[in-house]
Amino acid sequence: MAVRRAGVLVLLGLAALGSCPCAPGPLPCALRAAAAAKMKVVEEPNSFGLNNPFLPQTSRLQPRREPSPVSGPAHLFRLSGKCFSLVESTYKYEFCPFHNVTQHEQTFRWNAYSGILGIWHEWELSNYTFKAMWMRDGDSCRTRSRQSKVELACGSSHRLARVSEPSTCVYALTFETPLVCHPHSLLVYPALPPALQQRWDQVEQDLADELITAQGHEKLLRALFEDAGYLKTPEESESVQEGGAKAPVFQTLENCSEAHKELSKEIRRLRSVLTQHGIPYMKPAETSSPEHMGPKTPTDGTAEQL
Repeated sequence: MAVRRAGVLVLLGLAALGSCPCAPGPLPCALRAAAAAKMKVVEEPNSFGLNNPFLPQTSRLQPRREPSPVSGPAHLFRLSGKCFSLVESTYKYEFCPFHNVTQHEQTFRWNAYSGILGIWHEWELSNYTFKAMWMRDGDSCRTRSRQSKVELACGSSHRLARVSEPSTCVYALTFETPLVCHPHSLLVYPALPPALQQRWDQVEQDLADELITAQGHEKLLRALFEDAGYLKTPEESESVQEGGAKAPVFQTLENCSEAHKELSKEIRRLRSVLTQHGIPYMKPAETSSPEHMGPKTPTDGTAEQL
């Protein structure tokens, strides 16, 4: 009797749940949904490694510095903020005008390469014409940084047409765009603000009046293009050492001596901190000072324990 009652209760429970309206059979919808969930297979790409091509590529890149300000012909400014790509073999190259050039290996290897081939730096000028865009200070490549030269060519649409590596870690790109098809579209003079145009006019007049030499004329125009932001000064164009740190440059002996004093002051501060915490340190037997730059004869050939 008890067994019969239990059977009736089970049947009533199944009836209360109801049958699945989407398919025939007495199995309840809840149980069918659970079974269907277990049978579902979702294929997803491999996500191992930082260079997974399905991950946002920009999130994997670590630029050394910010790009230079947008400069050059105003009609090219509309390209800023856009990117154009080209796939060559297993690599995808991406050119973002006034920003950077990147390379991404299109494979599923866990350590597929993805890096920066250069950050927007300056224009290359030839015969008073914007010749190419230089992207410098890219990822490290042995003892230097990767860099790219992007030449602009007339084309029916905006596209990255060609990429090559003429020398180790130096890349050559050709970018086609209808914005440079006009014969005057890349002239430097029309792109200058009125004040710098007048300054250029005066330089040409001084050359015609023989007030300056041809060498002086070249230097004055170089300074003018630097003020316009088209070229970088020699100091700004210094190569970046491994790790992105620039080597110190001292124009005079006084500057060097002042820097030496600051370093000596910092060393004394660090020594004081070490002494306060009872941490031993070594002091070199031979030192130099800005007042006497010649070598000193050490009193002991070994380092002195403090």
